[in-house]
Amino acid sequence: MAQEDTRKIGILLFPDVEELDAIGPWEVLSYWTRTFPEDGWQVFCFSADGKPVACAKGLTVEAHHAMADLPGLDVLLHPGGRGTRPHLEDEQHLEWVRSQRRSVPLMTSVCTGSLVYAAAGLLAGRPATTHWASLDRLAELDPSIDVRPDERFVDDGDMITSAGISAGIDMALHLVARLVSPERARQVRRGIQYDPQPPV
Repeated sequence: MAQEDTRKIGILLFPDVEELDAIGPWEVLSYWTRTFPEDGWQVFCFSADGKPVACAKGLTVEAHHAMADLPGLDVLLHPGGRGTRPHLEDEQHLEWVRSQRRSVPLMTSVCTGSLVYAAAGLLAGRPATTHWASLDRLAELDPSIDVRPDERFVDDGDMITSAGISAGIDMALHLVARLVSPERARQVRRGIQYDPQPPV
């Protein structure tokens, strides 16, 4: 399949992004797109300037693109972490998010990425979730949001939000099921041996 025909998923990286918010979905989506290229999707990471990003717990992650040279996206994934807190007051970032909403068919978030969407006005009157410790903050940012405290992820058509950190893996598997099929998502889940049985 020609590169220009391949549909694209972009995962945003930023300083103090929570590692698993980005890397969990990356594992799911990169396993899928590399193992099943016939599905016609690719996934990449990008940062504001295209440079590596230092994450919340010290991991440094390379970006494939800068925002300025970002290919047109079919899906945007905005992770969370403490690095989202400055975004809530950063009008330049919020306007960038709004601009993506105008051009990207499907917006997704992990953890407190949904707080950024709320601050940008994208979740008004819609169901959404976030990390359990930030549910009240989500409601404060926009009281019209139908906050779903017990959901691992909330699919509201062109907007999918997920709860904290590891919930992004579930959301990414749901994304594969939605974009291709539940059977494909099961193949990916088995491939990455994701079968949670917590020991505690």
